[in-house]
Amino acid sequence: MVLKGKNILITGASSGIGMELTKQLAAKGCNLALLNRNTGVTEKLSSELSANRNKIITFKCDVSSREEVLSSISKAKNYLGNIDIAILNSGVSKRFTIENFDAESIRQTINVNFMGIVYCVEALLPDFISREQGTIVGISSLADGRGFPKSGSYCASKAAVTVYLESIRVELKKYSVKVLTVKPGFVKTPMNNKNEFRMPFLIQVEKAAAIILKGIEKEKRIIKFPVSTSIGAKLLKLMPDFLFEMIAERS
Repeated sequence: MVLKGKNILITGASSGIGMELTKQLAAKGCNLALLNRNTGVTEKLSSELSANRNKIITFKCDVSSREEVLSSISKAKNYLGNIDIAILNSGVSKRFTIENFDAESIRQTINVNFMGIVYCVEALLPDFISREQGTIVGISSLADGRGFPKSGSYCASKAAVTVYLESIRVELKKYSVKVLTVKPGFVKTPMNNKNEFRMPFLIQVEKAAAIILKGIEKEKRIIKFPVSTSIGAKLLKLMPDFLFEMIAERS
């Protein structure tokens, strides 16, 4: 797939992977619609990147709100004419111990990480199906295979994303709509910078974004990286429960 000239929607473009994807896609000559809660950052970014003569527009949108998602994506389609690729990247991570159990924090995490993708898919599908083309890129995580201590809500939300995308990938094949799942390991972003634990094989956000875009160009169903973390995640998933629990208790 050639990305130059494509109309691309990105959620969560105000920092981290989303911001870097925005920069690299603009450099490739793509037209962009950016959906974020923090529009100040992306409006400044879009102003800088528009010097390349790309169409770039920002919409204020909380992806956990169905109404805001439907409205923003409708406006994005009107502005760009259509959407070729949607990169659904918005995400949050809130770690806490069982002693500080916080159901509201869990609800917020699920609403942003999982329901945010569901709402975007709802807004995109009618047009994608009628045109029989389009690509949905959902950002999951290599943390989707196990319930890591203090990160239960994050792991659960990403597991839901992975399984959901797998399900609609099968259903959308007959409409020639592609569904790609991105599963990063540890990437140096503001969200991960607050983690108090050691993050093995941490990679820079520029490299992460480049890997994702290369995967999109190749239309890879699963884009997972880095290799070392991917192998480790697979081994943990295959590991007997009692052994995983022994290791997790010591982390």
